[in-house]
Amino acid sequence: MSTAPRENLSQRWFEIQGTLFPHLTEQVGLLTKHHEQLISVLEFARIGDLLRCNYGLVGRPEEDRRAIFRAFIAKSVFKLATTVLLREYLLNDPTARRICGFQSRRDIPSESTFSRAFHDFAAKGLPDRVHEILIEKYQSDRLVGHVSRDATEIEARERVDPVRKETMKAQAKAAAQKAAQKPKRGRPKKGEVRPPAPLPRLEQQLYMTVEEMLEDLPTVCDIGTKRNSKGHTNSWKGYKLHLDTADGGIPISAILTSASVHDSQVALPLATITAKRVTNLYDVMDSAYDSVIIRGYSRVLGHVPLIDFNRRSPKD
Repeated sequence: MSTAPRENLSQRWFEIQGTLFPHLTEQVGLLTKHHEQLISVLEFARIGDLLRCNYGLVGRPEEDRRAIFRAFIAKSVFKLATTVLLREYLLNDPTARRICGFQSRRDIPSESTFSRAFHDFAAKGLPDRVHEILIEKYQSDRLVGHVSRDATEIEARERVDPVRKETMKAQAKAAAQKAAQKPKRGRPKKGEVRPPAPLPRLEQQLYMTVEEMLEDLPTVCDIGTKRNSKGHTNSWKGYKLHLDTADGGIPISAILTSASVHDSQVALPLATITAKRVTNLYDVMDSAYDSVIIRGYSRVLGHVPLIDFNRRSPKD
């Protein structure tokens, strides 16, 4: 097992703690634990390498996207629920404001600007790219013993009714098509050609690329249900985050889908992405992933699948 990632992390943390913190204390004043945590995250993320500033270009210059992205990271570090709370925090905390890159209160963008920037970051996949770079830099040379695969609910404040209405229409249309394609009983008539039954999603994914798998997964806001460890069923409105986590709780890959997507439907794209980023020995999953296809796919990747058996018949 290579010790290079651990040595790189230790050296990086020594530089931040021994050099950067004292320098910033002289520049912006006393740093709290939250400020130090934010600085550490920003130094490891290095988002300035991915975002460019458009000053000097034709047209009205945009707000500094690097400062806005740092502000969104601060929102997560400080556990602020809304953008309104983030703006209030930055307006009243000059140290956090300077760390993010805003020189004065007047430089803090409006809520609408924050929203447009967030949409732009999501459309470009910037958070995924930052995460991929971190894993490649600090985890790619590490031999991971276990990769644990699971999903968790993500609640949202979005409206579900319009999307749900369209989803119900699409489901009704798909059900009608499936009923029309359902093979009839008995022998076919002379000259009758019956279409083959559509393959389940897991079987279709065996012949897809990662991009095609991700494109096929629903990502709209809807209603999801999940049974917890005590056997109770919980429902929520929003999305579902599917994660592959290495030993030590380090997330290797993540996929966001609609809340109604079953955990097993995301196992193959997650496994493929994780296999490109790290080398691991075991794939650990609960009974929701009990499938012959998932077990076989894990072995094809050179892993040993450790999956709880489902008492009910697995549906591939």
